[in-house]
Amino acid sequence: MKIKIKTVLQSIMIMLVCFQVSASIQEVSVQALFLDKAMVSIDGQSHLLVAGQSSPEGVILVSATSNGAVLRINGKQASYPLSNEVGTSFSADTEVVEQLFSDEMGMYSTVGNINDQPVDFVVDTGASLIAMSGQEARRLGIDFRLTGRPGQVLTASGIAKAYQVKLKTVKLGDIVLRNIDAVVMDGSQPSSILLGMSFLRKVKMESNGKVMELRLLP
Repeated sequence: MKIKIKTVLQSIMIMLVCFQVSASIQEVSVQALFLDKAMVSIDGQSHLLVAGQSSPEGVILVSATSNGAVLRINGKQASYPLSNEVGTSFSADTEVVEQLFSDEMGMYSTVGNINDQPVDFVVDTGASLIAMSGQEARRLGIDFRLTGRPGQVLTASGIAKAYQVKLKTVKLGDIVLRNIDAVVMDGSQPSSILLGMSFLRKVKMESNGKVMELRLLP
């Protein structure tokens, strides 16, 4: 009898926890889409989910393609395109905060958007500008040779030809900045886009162990 009572109590506790998690969700938006992966912002907190994975808030990514993500929220499953928002209420926050987590090498990497297209970012406070390869710029539709200002940059391999360009939008979770300077290095390097100081100086950075917070003040 004690075992049965304990099992019932555990079930009630689990049900209460699930209800509290689901009931607390106010806003959900799809920030970036990949094959069977999606960056989902839940009440201002970004989570990179793979298919079948649940966020701490209880939002489950069922599937994802370049066309949209299928999410299960409060037991209801539906398809949501990029940046689609759902929820029963919304209140503007006084500030926007995004969390990044370091890998085993101590690097902070995440996904975001440039000019409304998904990209991979690596935080680099040593880069004065956002930096990307010519290969990545072409994928994003940036005609750097035509619109960019030619110059040179010093890399670990030596001096490389580069072009300074202006990015219409740079998005990291709910942080959106416009008209941001960037540099394109002709070739295939760097492999990931370096999130440099032309973006980072416009936010407040705080690092606590393996977690870095980027805070956009009002």
